Amino acid sequence: MAALAEDLRRPVRAGLRGHGGLTAEVFSDLAAVEGLWRGLEADPAVLMTPYQRFDWVAAYLGAGIDAGEATRILVLRDAHGRARVLIPLTVGRRGPLQVARVVGDRHANFHMPLFASREAAAMPAEDLTEALIRAGRAAGIDAFALRNQPRVWDGTPNPLAGGGLPAPSDAYGMLLGPDAEATLRRVFSGDTRKKLRAKERKLVEFLGAVEHRVAETPEAAAEIQAAFYAQKAARFADLGVADPYAEADIRRFIAAATAPDADGGGAAIEVHALVASESGRILATFGGAVDGARFCGMWTSFDTDPELGRFSPGEILLHRLVGHQAARGRRALDLGVGEAGYKAKTCDETIELVEQTVPVSPASHALVLASRVAVRLKHRIKRSPRLWAAAQSLRRRLRR
Repeated sequence: MAALAEDLRRPVRAGLRGHGGLTAEVFSDLAAVEGLWRGLEADPAVLMTPYQRFDWVAAYLGAGIDAGEATRILVLRDAHGRARVLIPLTVGRRGPLQVARVVGDRHANFHMPLFASREAAAMPAEDLTEALIRAGRAAGIDAFALRNQPRVWDGTPNPLAGGGLPAPSDAYGMLLGPDAEATLRRVFSGDTRKKLRAKERKLVEFLGAVEHRVAETPEAAAEIQAAFYAQKAARFADLGVADPYAEADIRRFIAAATAPDADGGGAAIEVHALVASESGRILATFGGAVDGARFCGMWTSFDTDPELGRFSPGEILLHRLVGHQAARGRRALDLGVGEAGYKAKTCDETIELVEQTVPVSPASHALVLASRVAVRLKHRIKRSPRLWAAAQSLRRRLRR
């Protein structure tokens, strides 16, 4: 057993250095790469999304959501031995092929690699693709299916997005300024702010004082998540669809990711709530993956009581959330992938996404062709109001 553990910690190396001077290492064990990973995260030069933080990935993998798939952490080093790129992957069977995906699948809105710096991200796309292919061959991977690649992140082009197809949906966000009040005035129109103040006054008259809370302990996070699960269950029941948050592995992931670490550091997922001060009733929740610079919205919920709905507690919480994030010094906030009315009203940035598939083995080229056809079809349906309405109608009929 000791020999097996030692073998898992030893990376697979992808052999010869490519044209871009990159060599690849493929790790099978998180612990073996934790020090390197956290060191890259802590460097102010790093370019990454919060979904590629070590703590987010460790919580996801530890929950067993992708049980049966192998963990592979790909590290690309330059000619001087410096780690330039890190990509956390799971590898599973798709038909006869072994396909690698970025950890998080549909629970992560962005699947971009972690780049050591903007300079590292400026590498030619063909050099990065070549390094992936060589690493894939060494690790027994037939293809990389890399969805939700931002074309640009924090002003820097993502080389992995080159040549990809437009994703069915984009993400939506906003930049935050150093002045919280100025940010709120920019993000929310004067008319919107006036309406929210009026709704909050009426909510206070109806229910008493309300407050914005941020979970800073595991117990506080668990309390907010309990309300979130109840609110989502009611909402999905009304829609007549299965509740994805009812799954035990999803709840294990969220419990681990929302708990502050043992050293008192921030959680990988930050949870917020609008709470009635006197009764403690949780009226709305918001959760997002975070790092020092950004809040990436993952979910939101609100109490489905129609008596409360007229006060729009979810919109009040979003207003508080934006101000809070600006005040604490984060530079950006996004509300995730997909179209929604509240995103259109609030966000002034469209984060364009692409779907990228990199074939490695000869057998994988058919998969790439099929994937590209599927992506084009989904993109066409979701971008056409007529086709999207027809698809939604068909989905509702199939549920009956």
